[in-house]
Amino acid sequence: MDRLRGWPATLNEGPVGLRPLRLSDVRVWRETRLRNADWLRPWEPSNPETPLFRTGLGPYVSMVGTLRREARQGLALPWVVTYEGRFAGQLTVGAIVWGSARSAQVGYWIDGALAGKGITPTALAMAVDHCFFTTGLHRLEANIRPENHASRRVVEKLGFREEGIRRRQLHIDGAWRDHMCYALTVEDAPGGLLVQWRRARESAAHGGSPVEEV
Repeated sequence: MDRLRGWPATLNEGPVGLRPLRLSDVRVWRETRLRNADWLRPWEPSNPETPLFRTGLGPYVSMVGTLRREARQGLALPWVVTYEGRFAGQLTVGAIVWGSARSAQVGYWIDGALAGKGITPTALAMAVDHCFFTTGLHRLEANIRPENHASRRVVEKLGFREEGIRRRQLHIDGAWRDHMCYALTVEDAPGGLLVQWRRARESAAHGGSPVEEV
C-alpha cells in the first residue's frame, strides 16, 4: 500500500497521457464540463461533491481536496486525461480495497469533442497496467449503464468481461439506474494491457480486424 500513498504517477503513450489532478485545472475543468453538459448528464452519478453544471469553482476545489485525501490514504488514484498535452477528461480509480481483495473501481469521462481518437481505451489501458503492475491491485471493475454503448465498447475492446447487472446501483440523471459490471484481473493481462491494445491497433492498421476508436 505504501506504493499508492501520495499522488499518482504521470504516464504517457504517444499523444495520450495521464497526470495528477491539480487545483490549477479548475477553469479548464469547469469549461469542459459545462460545454459537455448534454454529453455527460445521462451517465454521471448524482454526487454533490462533483456537480456537473454549477457555475462556481467551489465544487471543483472540494472534489480535488477529497481525492487528494483519498489518495494519501491509499483509497484512490485520480488522474487527468490529456491529449497532445491538453486537458481531455478524467480517469479515477477509486473505492480501493486492500487486504485479501486488492480491488478497485474505475470511472472515466472524455471531452465529446475528442471522441473517436482512441484516447479513452489508451488511457484506461495505462491506468490498468499501473494499478496491476506498480500499485499491486488484483482486480478492477467498471460499472456502466447498459445504454452507454460507447463506454461499454471501451472496456469490451480491452478484454474486460461482463459479469452481470447490478440493479439500481447508482443514482444518475434523476433516478436509480441499473449498471452492467465489467471486470478484469491481473491474470487477464499477461504482459500488460497497453501492449495488447497497441497490438490490436497495429493489426487493424495492417488489414486485420478493425478496431473502432472511442
